[in-house]
Amino acid sequence: MSRALRVGIGAAVALAALALPHALTVPYFLHLTILACIWTVLAQGQNLVQGFSGYVSIAAGGFMAIGAYASALLSVKGGWPVWTSMALAPFVAAALALVVGYPSLRVKGHYFAIVTLAYNLVIVTVLNNYESFTGGEAGMPNIQRPAALVLGGLQLSFAGREGYYYLVLLAAAAATAGGALVLHSRVGRVLIAIRQNEMVVDALGVAAWRYKLFAFVASGFLAGLAGALYAHFIGFLNPEPFGTDQSMNAILAVTLGGSGTLLGPIVGAFLVVTLPEYLRVADTYRLVVYGLLLVLATIFMPRGIVPMVSRGFRGMATRLAAALRPRPDPTP
Repeated sequence: MSRALRVGIGAAVALAALALPHALTVPYFLHLTILACIWTVLAQGQNLVQGFSGYVSIAAGGFMAIGAYASALLSVKGGWPVWTSMALAPFVAAALALVVGYPSLRVKGHYFAIVTLAYNLVIVTVLNNYESFTGGEAGMPNIQRPAALVLGGLQLSFAGREGYYYLVLLAAAAATAGGALVLHSRVGRVLIAIRQNEMVVDALGVAAWRYKLFAFVASGFLAGLAGALYAHFIGFLNPEPFGTDQSMNAILAVTLGGSGTLLGPIVGAFLVVTLPEYLRVADTYRLVVYGLLLVLATIFMPRGIVPMVSRGFRGMATRLAAALRPRPDPTP
């Protein structure tokens, strides 16, 4: 695909994303789109660890909870401006990821996954039991949306779904751009080398654990940002949405969309959010159908949707070029 064509497709997608709130006539569809954008931020962070470095972390939901509660507590109980609390929340999650990631990344493979699963369980347990601070299972209500912004005489309010959509769209675009910067940098090349063969990376004298720690902390940062966006969008928090199911769905979003790609987490995030909603028509068998679809997708699309579609387009382009290539004249 030529660069001009990629730029044209990117511009068309950007225009469609900006015009989407005006095209959706059902408010609930816009609600789902906002959640999918928040999930894109979370999935891009998961992709840094899982897709780039090849380590499976089951702590995305826990770090998302840290970001959500940090922003909510600072704004509701601390009286801080919402913008300030939302800006600080990802750093709180990243700081915790740094503390727990340093010892955790000394183990590899399934052991690392088990350790991060334990972190997720501990975070949810603390949030459930520390009722005087977090509200426990009863939750924390009255979480405010950020104040309106005035840009060049234009006021952008986030009280409604449309304004908040543009906020989460900007966050999803920034998370994707950050992933692209990492992927095309030396850090990204080292992370991919770690995914391929970590022993060779260590043998070359590269401190692989430092790059893995960077990916883990950056993943925690994006999870914290997703949590802050979620908290101020929903307006109510309790620990239930941040359990291991949330972390497993983050893994699923990356796997379904395409692990190690930039577009994969976006596609996976929208699938994870919207697919269960469309299956509500068969409420009794919804989870069975959902699980069956996921199993079939894993079997027939092991690399994810984006790589499969990309291979299909490349194959069609090759066949089209071969068909249009002038054939030599058989006559002497």
